[in-house]
Parts: sequence; structure tokens; C-alpha cells
Amino acid sequence: MIRPTKGKTPRRPAPKKPTNNQKDPVGVYCRVRPLGADDEECCVEVISSTTIQLHAPDGLKANRNGEFKETQYSFKKVFGIKTTQRELFEDVAKPLVDDLIHCKNGLLFTYGVTGSGKTHTMTGSPGQGGLLPRSLDMIFNSIGPYQAKRFVFKPDEKNGMEVQNQVDALLERQKRESQQSVPKTPSSRQKVDPEFADMISPEDACKCEGVDEDSSYSVFVSYIEIYNNYIYDLLEEAPFDPIKPKWNGGGTPLRTNTEFIAPQSKILREDQNHNMYVAGCTELEVKSTEEAFEVFWRGQKKRRIANTQLNRESSRSHSVFIIKLAQAPLDADGDNVLQDKNQVNVSQLCLVDLAGSERTSRTRAEGSRLREAGNINQSLMTLRTCIEVLRENQMCGTNKMVPYRDSKVTHLFKNYFDGEGKVRMVVCVNPKADDYEETMLVMRFAEMTQEVEVARPVDRPICGFAAGRRQRNQAFKEELSRRLEERGGPVDGEPPSTLSQLQNLPPVPSCEISDPSDDLTLPRVIECMEKRMKMRQMFTEEYNKAANMLKSMLQDLDGKLLSKENFLHEQRGKLGEKDKMIQNQKNEIDRLEKKSKMLEYKIDILQKTTNIYEEDKRSLQQELDSREHRLQRELSEKKRMEARLHGMVSDEKLRWQKECERRVNAKELEMQNKLWVKDEKLKQLKAIVTETKTDSRPEKPQRPSREKDRVPAKRSASPSPVPTTQPVRPMHRRSHSAGAERWVDHKPSTNVELDTVMQPNVPKAIKVTAPSEKALSKCDKYMLTHQEVASDGEIQTKLIKGDVIKTRGGGQAVQFTDIETLKQETPVAPSRKRRSSETGPNQDDKDGDWTDVETRCSVAVEMRAGSNLGPGYQHHGYPKRRKP
Repeated sequence: MIRPTKGKTPRRPAPKKPTNNQKDPVGVYCRVRPLGADDEECCVEVISSTTIQLHAPDGLKANRNGEFKETQYSFKKVFGIKTTQRELFEDVAKPLVDDLIHCKNGLLFTYGVTGSGKTHTMTGSPGQGGLLPRSLDMIFNSIGPYQAKRFVFKPDEKNGMEVQNQVDALLERQKRESQQSVPKTPSSRQKVDPEFADMISPEDACKCEGVDEDSSYSVFVSYIEIYNNYIYDLLEEAPFDPIKPKWNGGGTPLRTNTEFIAPQSKILREDQNHNMYVAGCTELEVKSTEEAFEVFWRGQKKRRIANTQLNRESSRSHSVFIIKLAQAPLDADGDNVLQDKNQVNVSQLCLVDLAGSERTSRTRAEGSRLREAGNINQSLMTLRTCIEVLRENQMCGTNKMVPYRDSKVTHLFKNYFDGEGKVRMVVCVNPKADDYEETMLVMRFAEMTQEVEVARPVDRPICGFAAGRRQRNQAFKEELSRRLEERGGPVDGEPPSTLSQLQNLPPVPSCEISDPSDDLTLPRVIECMEKRMKMRQMFTEEYNKAANMLKSMLQDLDGKLLSKENFLHEQRGKLGEKDKMIQNQKNEIDRLEKKSKMLEYKIDILQKTTNIYEEDKRSLQQELDSREHRLQRELSEKKRMEARLHGMVSDEKLRWQKECERRVNAKELEMQNKLWVKDEKLKQLKAIVTETKTDSRPEKPQRPSREKDRVPAKRSASPSPVPTTQPVRPMHRRSHSAGAERWVDHKPSTNVELDTVMQPNVPKAIKVTAPSEKALSKCDKYMLTHQEVASDGEIQTKLIKGDVIKTRGGGQAVQFTDIETLKQETPVAPSRKRRSSETGPNQDDKDGDWTDVETRCSVAVEMRAGSNLGPGYQHHGYPKRRKP
């Protein structure tokens, strides 16, 4: 039979280098750890599944406006304090593991302040495994049945992978097994370390879907540490020589091989694909989750020993755990790995636990510790600078050089930001108030990081073999084993596909001839052989017919395939033209997007500037309004003071005018009284002279009435020169208020009735005890009778007069214009003794005093000015007292 030749279809052409058309932003997640038992104040609040809010703690200085501003930050997703490790892994790391199995790279790093839960998020604890052990568990659950044997894949120490045949891999395994006499690494079959036992429960196990069953896989892990900007291999083992002693680098030999030897730093190199890798880094092949995590835990122990021996803090270094997955397709038989290095795909997932982000002053470090802390902060600052430059280049369309080489961390992972894989970051937050300022800086960096876009990785080329080779090979082996068991062994020269046809041929009879006269055996054999020959010829004719038919069908198919290829060539030409058009349109779209981003960036800057100006405007407007209000108050106060002063000046001016008028009138009255007194003296002298000539003894004047019996006359401005001697009769004094106007005579009920002769009498007046609007509306004048006790104990009556005026509101008001005073006095009784010292003791001499010229002149002079009575009625019978 004709056996089909083993061949392989040509490889598909490698895809073009991916452009920046398809980009994804850096996925930034936030996880808030629970508040510690000793912490009381919380400064972080989860608003929603994508937003958190920071509150300024008590005692922190306020901003320039005197207020505490609450800031909000948005992320792809926010995980609260009740989030489990499984939920975090499902959202953050599981897609990266899925991409790893499908030949795509990934970078996941935790970032935050020291003590914010980065290590717990990455590593976890027994029963609560973190992202790293869950990623390893998912990888081995997915590729477990399809793993290649050890040493089939072998690192080439240039960031590549070689494929060995089965013989070389077997020799390599035997060589390594022979070296186990001096064990270097703990065997995976030993007892599991209790520190990382039961990291993941069976019910939390997950598996990737869509794993290529026609490929073979191997997992390699490496573990490095970046401290003080130096790279150290945590899985490197120093060779042990039992003869030569170890040296610790300081000139002192080590006593035992268990003492610590300072590791040597590694350098970064670039492979042929321009990817960065750590040269000379140990890469161990692992076959299970337990073995991989045991290798990780061994690196952790070595890291702790180094920190203890070198007196450094573990939180001040970056740790990087690299998982490499090598996969290659099976050959056409589906039995062995294809011996082609170009068909090997190597994808890697980097899990990075960054050092704590905090200010140097807070670490309280001194000397070398201070320099080391500064280097750690410098590496984180370089990471922030690279993110800022990437963001500026993408948003503004600039082409600034990103300073990856300034730090080992950024230099190692620069390929991820250039489009070699997905990048995700978990920001860990401690809500206590002491970390408020550092947490705010971390939030700003995280918010800026998620604005950076990374080119989406493309699918790797796959082998052109038919799918299902592993299953068909397995099924063929099972069927062959079954048939061999049925037949008892294989038939030489016959393929398994002809077994059914051979069973239909007649059996060959026995060829043994025991008797020379036997004529039946040989003809029977010849007949059988002829039948078999005929059947063989028939099978050959059928086979030829089938071959010819198949050949014609293949020719027809070739013709159709050629026409299809021509059609496809034409369609490819058209598709190429369409691709060019699409590419041109994409380029135009990219240009417009860059322009749009640049304009959005400018708009953002202008918006921020506008907001600043608006805030300044509001503050200035508030200040202006406050000053205007203060000015208005001052103006109103000034107006009130001016009105008050004006009123005071007016009152004072009116008072002084009245006082001046009173003084002038008093002075004029005094002068008139003096002139009148002089006139009276002259008249009296003239009368005395005249009476002396006509009559030697003048008539004795009548005694004037007592002061209380006389009615006081009103003092006139022009005194009457002729004295009146008419008798006084009691009569009512007419008030100055009498006139044609109508008066309101207001006499309170509390006034005391006096038995004085002179009483104010106003005709046609409305007498009231309390003023009323009705009475005031009918009158033009108003008079109030007021009584008070004078300084000498006598009752004094005042008549307060005023004009009734109408107001704008329709009411009445009284404006006072004048006051009259009525006073009743009780004079002291004068002495009634006659002046007899000059005339002698005779009674007649007493009467002679009234005729004495000197006495009468003194009496005339003593008469008060303005009286209507003559000097006889003003004489009180005693001379004027002189002041001592």
C-alpha cells in the first residue's frame, strides 16, 4: 500500500508589528485595608464601586481659604474592607493569567504606603492566598495534562527557549538526578512548609478555558529583588566546596557553609527582540503549584536572611516574581514536541511588590539608611516621571524621551509600556489619619497612571498543523493496542488499515504432503492460491479505479483551487486597496484624535485657569461686597452723626438765640427801669418841693395793703408815669393765650386746686384731662397746666403753650412755643417799729418820718419798676435793708 508521507504545511506569515491604533488604558484598582485596632480616626471613605473620598484629619492645617477640601478619586474598581482575596483575583489577576496561557505578556504591581497591605494582597496568608499563589494555581490547573517532561524546554540564557528531543531531555534528567547526592534545592516531594500550606482551598480553584490541547507547556519561575538600585537573584545558590573555605567579602572566612554570603548584583541586557531581561538570573522549571510556591518561599527566606544580615528593611526594596510559560505545538503525529525553535512561544507574567511610598523624613532614617531610603524614593519618583512623560506624549502629541534608564525598575519593564503586554496596578490604601498626606500623593499618581494608554498586544502566530492531533494520536494508540490484543501480534508488511480486507481472503489450506500418492493437497493449494490471486487482482483493479477517480477528483479540485486562488488574489488586491484606504483613514483619525486630545488638554488647562480666576473673582467680589457694606454702614453712620450734630447745632443755636433775646430784653427792661426810676425820683423831688411850699405838713399817705391782699399787676415794658390809687378788686387774670383761636385746655387730674386770685381763663376752650386726637383736630392752640414745687417749697404753676399742626399721615402734632409761670409766695412779716431814734420818744415824731424829705426820697427810690401803683402803695414802712 501507498503510505502517506509525513509533511507539514508552511507557517503562516508573521503578523505585522502592531500599531498604536488599538490601545488600552492602564488598569488601576484600589483596595482599602481595614483600620487597625490602635487607629481611631479614618480619613478614607468608599463612595461607590469606582470612587473613594479622602477627608482631612483633625489638626491638619487648612488651605488658603481656611477650609478643608474633601477630594475624590476614581478608579477602574474599588475594593472595600470586606473584599475577599478570591474576588480581588477574579477581577484583577485572572484576565492576566488567561492572557499568559494565550501567549500574551502581563505586568501586575502593587503600590502604596508602607503598611497599606501590599504584601498581603500579593502573597496572602494560609487560607487566604494572594494574587501570586492563585495565579500559579490557575496556571497548573489549566495546563496540567498538557505539560512536557522536564528539560524538553531549556532556557538559552538569552531570554529565549530551546527545544530538546526526548533523548537529550532524558540524559539531562538522569544527570540532574545523579547530582541529587548533594541536594541544592528541597524536593517537591518533601513535607510542605506550614508557612505556605493550604494557601488556596480546593473550592477556590479556577481554570482557564480554551487551552490549546495540541501544544505542550512548561513553566519557569525566577525571583529577583531590586534594592538600592541593584538587582539581586533570590534563587541563586553559591557553589559549595568542602575543601576551600567560604569568604564573606570582608576578608574573614566563614566557619560553616550555612553562614550568609552576600549575593552578587545582576545586570540588565536586551535580547534580539529588544526586550529587557536580567542576565544570569536563575530560572527553575516547576511542575506543580506546590513546587512553584515552595521556590518562591525559599526566595522569601533568603530575602529575610539578607535583610537581617545586612541590617536593612524589607519594605524598602522591590520584589519581582517572574512566571514564564513556554509552549510549542506537537508534531504531525501528535506525539512529540515540534523540534523548531521558531515555533516556541514564551510569555511571561511579572508580579511586582513595590517598596513603600513614603517621605524620607517620615522613615526617621540616618546615615546609610537615609541614603538607601532616598534611592528607593528616587526609583519611585522615576516611575512617576516616566508615567507623566508617557501621558504628556499621548495627550499632547509630543515625542519626549521617556527616562526609563534612570532606574532599574522602569528599565526592566519598559517593554510593557511600549506595547508588549497588559499593565495593571493595585493601589493599596491604609485609611488611618497618620498616612493622609502620603495617601493623597499615592492617589494623585494612581489617577494620573490610568490616563496612560498601552498598545494592545497582538495574537502570536500558530502552527499550521491540523487541530486535534493529540486526541487522534491517543485514539490511534488505543485502537492499535486493542487490535493487537485481538490478533495476538502484528502482521509484517501490512498496515493496520488492511486488516479487515485480509480477513475476507480464503484461508490457505495445509501444504503438508505425507504420502507420495497424495494428489489432492497440491491441487487444493493451487486452487486456493489462484482464488487469492484473482481476489488480489480484483482488489488491485478496485484500488486503481479508486486511485484514478481520486486523481481526477484531485485534478478537479486543483483546478477549482487554482481558480479560487486567482479569485482570492484579485480579492486580496482589492482588499489591499481597501486596507490602504482604511490605513489612511486610521492615520487621519489618529491625527484628529491627537489633535482632539491636544485641544482637550488645552481646554483642561484653560478650564483650570478659568476656575482659578473664578475663585479669585469670587474672593475679590466677596471682599468688595464686604467693603461696600462696611462703607455703606460708615456712610449711614456719618449721615446719622451729621443729622444728630445738625439737630444739636440747631437746638443750641435756637437756645442761644432765645437766651440772647431774653438777655437783650432784660437789659432793655433794666435800662428802662433805671430811666423810669430816675424820672420818678425827679418827679418825687419836684412834688416834695411843690408840697413844701404850699403846705407845711403834708397829708400822711395810706398804708399799703399786705402783699397777699394786693393783686400783682403785670409788668409793662413802658411804665406808666402816673400812679393809680384805685382800689384793687379780685378778678381773673386773662392769659396771654387768649385770642381768636380755639384752644385745648389740658389740666391733668393730678393738679391741686389753689385759692389764688389770678387764674388762667381761656374762652371757648375745650377742657380735657388727657389730650385726644379728636380734641386736637378741632383746635389750633394747645395749653398744658403743669404744677411743680419750687426751690422755696411753694407751688409753682406753668402754662406750656403750643401750636397744633397737621402731619402727613393725617394726624396732629403739637409744637411748643411759649411757657408762662405763675408763682404764689408768702413773704416774711416786716418789722412795724417806727424809727424814733432821730426824733425822740414822742408819738408825733413817728408821723414826722413820712414827711421827712430824705425818707420819702428813699421810699420812692425803693419802689419797683413797672408797677401801676404810686410810691405810696409800694412803701412797706421800713427802709431798704443793706447788705452787710
